[in-house]
Amino acid sequence: MTTKNPEILAPEKFPEKREKYGSLIKIPERIERNITPSVITESGEKGQKRFWEFFTVTIRNKNTRIAYLTAAHQFFDWCLERGFKLETILPMDVALYIETHPGSIPTIKQHLAALRMLFDWLVIGHVIEFNPASSVRSPKYSYPKGKTPVLTAKQTRKFLDSIDTSHLVGLRDRALIGLMVFSFARVSAAIKMKIKDYYHQGDDSFFRLHEKGGKYNVVPAHITAQIYLDEYLKAAGIADDKKAPLFRMSRSPRNKTKLSYDPMNRNAVLKMIKRRAKEAGFPEINCHSFRGTGITAYLKGGGTIEKAAFIAGHSSTRTTQLYDRTKNEISQEEISRIVI
Repeated sequence: MTTKNPEILAPEKFPEKREKYGSLIKIPERIERNITPSVITESGEKGQKRFWEFFTVTIRNKNTRIAYLTAAHQFFDWCLERGFKLETILPMDVALYIETHPGSIPTIKQHLAALRMLFDWLVIGHVIEFNPASSVRSPKYSYPKGKTPVLTAKQTRKFLDSIDTSHLVGLRDRALIGLMVFSFARVSAAIKMKIKDYYHQGDDSFFRLHEKGGKYNVVPAHITAQIYLDEYLKAAGIADDKKAPLFRMSRSPRNKTKLSYDPMNRNAVLKMIKRRAKEAGFPEINCHSFRGTGITAYLKGGGTIEKAAFIAGHSSTRTTQLYDRTKNEISQEEISRIVI
């Protein structure tokens, strides 16, 4: 038995999540319809209320909310198959779930973190007596270098030059990619920008990037990114509409001369990048590749890891180091010393 909670979370479409989960399509759809897991439903009205309060009161980021809801649905489905009730779930049950989870280690760690926080919230609300996930150890994961593929400076120039800018959509795409490369911007921060977030003070120009947790990061605009943005805004004729979205969806897939008022979403940006990367001969890159590309080019140009972290909005240089591919070349040079 399941219940709906239509007033707790506004229904939204998540096509990018459906594409990602594939055979697990039922999970995003159930989240979209705000359906409570049966194990929670059976715990009573207090448990249901507390469950949804956790996702609406404690989590502000939409993507985190979706990820944690997905984790909760998967875990409680697993519990339902084994006949577990909410109050009978033990640490060894959570440990078994983690041990047999088919996902990658980062996914497993995220799911365990979601369960720990959710059960803590249920304990504080006196729905259950103890947190069965608190003592379960997560699998170890250490990766000194990021997995995101990045481009060299030469490859990036080839990629940017391959974009057909004889029409508005091409100018928009080049401006967006240029922004991500030259300001280390996350795609989510770039698509949240309004036209007023690209502004001028005297002879200098700046990008105001809206980051996670309601924070924003002001980055000086690189001259190349300025040129791309100015050409795009001039062609679009939208520079004076300061409160409007900066990067907008095209009115139709075939219409390359007019844009709608709706901002681009991450799924649309990813599809655009995949299409253009294939045309340019770089099929493996994604939205995040340009962040790593920019950071690596900056460090190669003599920049410091501390300044790179500041520009990227990282709280720790350890995160920035994941994007640094300059050490790859050093490793190759060193290994070539082996002569047999």
